[in-house]
Amino acid sequence: MRWTLKPKPDSHKVNNLVSLLKVDHLIATLLVQRGIETFEQAREFFRPSLDDLHNPFLMKDMDKAVSRIESAIANGENIMVFGDYDVDGTTAVSLVSSYLKSYYPNVATYIPDRYDEGYGISYKGIDYADDNGISLIIALDCGIKSIDHVAYAKERNIDFIICDHHRPGDTLPDAIAVLDPKRDDCSYPYDELCGCGVGFKLIQALAENRNQTIDDLMIYLDLVATAIAADIVPMTGENRVLAKFGLEVINSNPRPGIKALIQNVKKKVLTITDVVFIIAPRINAAGRIKHGNAAVALLTEYDLDQAEQFASEIEKYNSDRKDLDKQITIEALDQIEINEETLRFSTVVYNPNWHKGVIGIVASRLIETHYRPTIVFTKSGDKLAASARSVKDFDVYNALEAVSEHLEQFGGHMYAAGMTLKEENYQNFKNAFEKVVAETIHPDLLIPEILIDAEIDLSDINERLVRLLNQFEPFGPLNMTPNFITKNLKDTGYAKQIGNEQEHLKLFVKQNNSEGFGAIGFGVGNKLESVTNQKPFDAVYCIDENEFNGNVTVQLRLRDLR
Repeated sequence: MRWTLKPKPDSHKVNNLVSLLKVDHLIATLLVQRGIETFEQAREFFRPSLDDLHNPFLMKDMDKAVSRIESAIANGENIMVFGDYDVDGTTAVSLVSSYLKSYYPNVATYIPDRYDEGYGISYKGIDYADDNGISLIIALDCGIKSIDHVAYAKERNIDFIICDHHRPGDTLPDAIAVLDPKRDDCSYPYDELCGCGVGFKLIQALAENRNQTIDDLMIYLDLVATAIAADIVPMTGENRVLAKFGLEVINSNPRPGIKALIQNVKKKVLTITDVVFIIAPRINAAGRIKHGNAAVALLTEYDLDQAEQFASEIEKYNSDRKDLDKQITIEALDQIEINEETLRFSTVVYNPNWHKGVIGIVASRLIETHYRPTIVFTKSGDKLAASARSVKDFDVYNALEAVSEHLEQFGGHMYAAGMTLKEENYQNFKNAFEKVVAETIHPDLLIPEILIDAEIDLSDINERLVRLLNQFEPFGPLNMTPNFITKNLKDTGYAKQIGNEQEHLKLFVKQNNSEGFGAIGFGVGNKLESVTNQKPFDAVYCIDENEFNGNVTVQLRLRDLR
């Protein structure tokens, strides 16, 4: 791994914050690194408030969307809420449909089948709407490029409202309203919302129109926080506000579906990390293994007993998903020639029998071993479908755009994308993609990087520091958990490998005569030899709290050591 110490920020800005906030130099440094330079910015960061949310009507077409929904309700029209089958899509559908159903009954939901219909708005979904007398479709987390689908619906007198957060193409669909803060002509102040976040802005606008307040919408924030965590959008601005208050709902009074998913978790307070690793994979598993409808059923169920039944089915899907992605990862790794891989700048693999629902996870797993922009293909009907994942700072969406003549369709963003192509175009695509990546990627980006916020001594770690670092939560992109480097550490003789395959490292470290700290390193068990027999070493870590038998102790979570 590359260890990169962030440049020291402007000392004048740091000293100014030290004076304004009465915090120590380290905390002020961490804040300035995150773009927080004034008292007001620090207040918003440490004390996020629902009052900081922007007026939803600042989003282009929001007035048109609200007007069309209100006229549908006034005229007794049937409304369909349509969304993608992943966490962002299913939470968004659950959010908007349950809000509308709170005062209007004629609302149906539709999640496309991952295998039969694929990603995004589908002709089958539009036909379903046509057959069932539905005249308005609200599409969430998809639709920004569905020009032909929206035209097809219009021929059948079905209107569309698009709520998306992906990058638009050159032409927008001919919908009644297109809500997407990434539109070039949209001046909404924050453009990093996830799909469920855009859905929340829609219900916020509807609520405002009905003289409801933000307090009336608190019950939906557990869904929004789950989507923000799962979609790995920047933890800044509105996302940070919505995630913070959504986490409070998850920890205090979650909807029955989420309560059923977390009731066996032995933690007093769940963090965004817990949402990412506990709640999100289970919701995702429904669409991967069975059908996204199972996730919507869980998230919109108000009876706890029924929710527990749904949750236990989803737990089974998640278990199946784990088995599948483990097996396919092994097969994909076998397909990659190690010697060839050192010469290649990308990884593209294909097997017609791989399960379409887990190829995105497999792509991420392959990056852990072969750190390259990665695409995993499988057979889907008469075409090949794939999921792409990228390495830090490389825009895989742009790379796909450059070779799009080989593709049937594609969509996504900088770090993740999906695509389909004809089988006969696979090899040409693979060669073209490799050529584009080779010509555009900086060699440094082929080595995983750990960004280090600051160098500190163990003696700098105290209760006040830990308390203030906890207030940096919720963590996520652009507000990652701070990483520190401490040099000349020694293990006190307790170092050992743990885990089923001895893949983790547990030790107790000291620096000179400082107070010692327990440390855990996930995935660094192979470095045991580096720390035995009092050998001095440097470590990159974040400061963590370990909860065991009701006792909470400070520990170092090791990222790497040398």
